[in-house]
Order: sequence, then structure tokens, then C-alpha cells
Amino acid sequence: MAAEPTRARVNPEVVDTTPLRRPSWIRVRAPSGETYEQLQMLMRRKALHTVCEEAACPNMGECWGSGTATFLMLGNICTRTCGFCDIQHGRPEALDWLEPERVAQAVHAMDLKHAVITSVNRDDRRDGGAPIFAMVIRRIRQLQPGCSIEVLIPDFKGSLEALQIVVAARPEILNHNVETVPRLFKQVQPQDRYEWAEATLRNAKRLDPDILTKSGIMVGLGETLDEVKEVMRDLRSWGVDILTIGQYLQPSRKHLPMQRYVTLEEFAELKTFGLEIGFRWVESAPLVRSSYHAAEQVRALSAVHQQLYGAAG
Repeated sequence: MAAEPTRARVNPEVVDTTPLRRPSWIRVRAPSGETYEQLQMLMRRKALHTVCEEAACPNMGECWGSGTATFLMLGNICTRTCGFCDIQHGRPEALDWLEPERVAQAVHAMDLKHAVITSVNRDDRRDGGAPIFAMVIRRIRQLQPGCSIEVLIPDFKGSLEALQIVVAARPEILNHNVETVPRLFKQVQPQDRYEWAEATLRNAKRLDPDILTKSGIMVGLGETLDEVKEVMRDLRSWGVDILTIGQYLQPSRKHLPMQRYVTLEEFAELKTFGLEIGFRWVESAPLVRSSYHAAEQVRALSAVHQQLYGAAG
């Protein structure tokens, strides 16, 4: 039987968990409305999870209100214990091989033009659950032709074989979040390695040069702007096309505390810097998360690619 899942913890003797006063520019709208309620019922009816709910995303009201959501696959229990994440961790159940069908059916029922698929980490499996990603991509193609697909994948511990399984299914966007700067990796995500993030993003571009690659960084955990900019340079050198930068918001006092709120001027500075060093798209603002404006990104960048290279590009 699976162990009782738990939430990420921090040691109160090591860090001060007193929350900071929220600045005026951070306003989270409570989820509501008819479309939101219909989407919530659809998720429950098909026994699906969303990262919107599991990770307490601040944009859930906006995104669900417009009929979009990020599906969470491979169960809802993660094998890693990242200090920022509100997803449960512990020993997961066996993979549900019918999950891709249910996700694809939901995408079809919602008549989505762009679908975002992510997952927990499944370090209990050698392939990290990569076949499930490939299955859902292919099934969405069958049930909802014309729907573009973004996958936000784990690092698969840097496994090229697992990554090949996902890339071979040809999602439009392959996303893996680096999350923070190298100095804070062990504190923020103790089971992750910066080298695994590099292998995932660099190899995705090598396997399929046409795929749009994407990554994201949280700020407010104690990093400096110079450290963030150095990570941005790394990501560009790995071939990453799209970057998201958002404010870390502490889910509870049991999670890593924020060190500060990054100002709007600093977010604007990072966006300008990202575009200057060659990112094709940069979302940089306090409430930006990985899938924020994802549909706009793929539509705009695919149109540019078509103009530059034509149908055979």
C-alpha cells in the first residue's frame, strides 16, 4: 500500500517562516464563474488532476474562467520534496495507463486549441513515466486535430532515452523549468540537479531542432538579479526559445519562505534583458507561471516560423 502522502516541509529552526507583507501589485482573483464550474465538474467526472489546483496556482481563476487548464498526469503524488511546491509527495500508486485517454477526452470535450500537460516526478520508474506523455500527445492528435500541445516534463534524471520517447511524439512546446539559480538548487529542490535540467533542454533541441523549448525561473527565494541573468544566459546557450519569470509565493508556513517581493521594475528589466540575449518570447511579471499565455506563445511563434521557413520548414 502506498505511503501516506505529505506536503513539502521546511525546518522552522533554520528559516524564519513569518510571511512578508504582500505588495499592492499582487492581486489574485478568486476562481468563480460558470465556465470555471463546468471545467471543475469535467475534471472531477473524468477523475483528472490539474496542476492549477494541486500547486495552488494564482492564475487559476483567470485561466479556468477562459476554459483552459494544465493537466497533471502520472498521478498526484510526487517522489521529490521540493520546498516550494504544494503538490503532495510520497510513494505514488502504479501508473494509470488509461489516464492519457481521459485527458484526451477532456481536451476534446473542452474543444481546446492548445493543451498543456505536466506531471509529478516519478523517480520510482526508470523511464520516469515518459511513455504516458507520448500516449497522451498522440491520443490528443487523434481526438482533437489541430490542437497544439505543450508538455512540461520532469528532468527524467537527465535520461536521453526517456526524453526521446516524449520528443518522438512531437509536441509543439517542450518545457522544463530550471526553477532557481544553481546556488539555491539544494535548498529549493534537493533531489534535482542543474545538470539534469541542462541535459533535458539541450538534448530536446538536438533531438528535434523544430521543437519550441521553454523554461521558467522563480524569483524571491534569495537569488540576486545577476544570478538570474546568468541562468538566463545558460538557458539561451542550451537553445531555449521561451522563458517565464514569476514571483515565488509561499503556499504555507511549512514551505520555503520568500526572501523578498521582486519589484515590477525588476521584472521589466529581466524581460528586456531576455529579449536582448535572444529569447523569442519572455513572460516576466509577479503572477507569471509556466503555462501563462501558453496558447498565445505557440500561435505567435509558429506563425513566425511559418513565415520564415514555409510549410517545409
